[in-house]
Amino acid sequence: MTRRLAEVAKKVGVSEATVSRVLNGKSGVSEATRQAVLSALDVLGYERPTQLRGERARLVGLVLPELQNPIFPAFAEVIGGALAQLGLTPVLCTQTRGGVSEADYVTLLLQQQVSGVVFAGGLYAQADAPHDHYRQLADRNIPVVLVNASIEHLGFPGVSCDDTVAVEQAWRHLVSLGHERIGLVLGPSDHLPSQRKLAALRALTDNLPDSRVARAMFSIEGGHAAGTKLIDRGVTGFICASDPLALGVVRAARRKGLDVPSRISVVGYDDSALMNCTEPPLTTVRQPIEAMGKAVVELLNAQIGRTSVPAEELLFEPELVVRGSTAQAPRD
Repeated sequence: MTRRLAEVAKKVGVSEATVSRVLNGKSGVSEATRQAVLSALDVLGYERPTQLRGERARLVGLVLPELQNPIFPAFAEVIGGALAQLGLTPVLCTQTRGGVSEADYVTLLLQQQVSGVVFAGGLYAQADAPHDHYRQLADRNIPVVLVNASIEHLGFPGVSCDDTVAVEQAWRHLVSLGHERIGLVLGPSDHLPSQRKLAALRALTDNLPDSRVARAMFSIEGGHAAGTKLIDRGVTGFICASDPLALGVVRAARRKGLDVPSRISVVGYDDSALMNCTEPPLTTVRQPIEAMGKAVVELLNAQIGRTSVPAEELLFEPELVVRGSTAQAPRD
């Protein structure tokens, strides 16, 4: 018990006596300090006293599929900062291959009595993936917000970048450079944002052959494999569903001895960290991460405060950022 008091006091920056007063339900402690002590208990893995277990912790789960793609740490930074300003503590849950699954994280977060959960890039965007763990959250009335395109029947509010506008911006840019053989590198076939991007490009072109669409896992390696196929099919302008996929296409072109951008032009998606430092710097469609992240936290906090939030999707406008990976189409 003494060790627990000391650790919690150190974590919060208060005296052990103050921690003891909170744990014993005594007066003389501000609400902010009380919540900070309870959050510290949760973070350090200590059980709350029996009389305090009915309250939800001031913790918010932030569930991400990975940290290798820089867009996810960027979202985590914005969302985590906005949560902290409200006195909420983000708990980062990152999936790894062969490690803890998204469903397992939900179980752990429920055990910690979290105030809410934010998902970014999760199974909610894949039609064929298991979704039972989302139903667990809904059944317990846990506030949830989803980032970027979810399956309709889940019934949670969401914040998304407009995939249709993103593809239109990339396509018009490549067309203005004279590219006629434009290809699309997407994620898996059941991935809703990828489906939206494909539908957008089909609406823009009279005839988009299936041979100009390639699907891959969201990684540089996936982009390399997909890019190799489409280059062999004569594609000169690439619209990619993520920056790592775009970097994979650049690598595929170089392995074939083709210069980017004089022979092959590549447009990414996200404008994640360091894309202006690649060689060549990557032309990409920027997600407005700051605005989206703040909207996510506003929606979540409203639910935590028991304000009714419609299960709708807020769409944010992307921005094309032209750099060095696109140029005039080759003449031959």
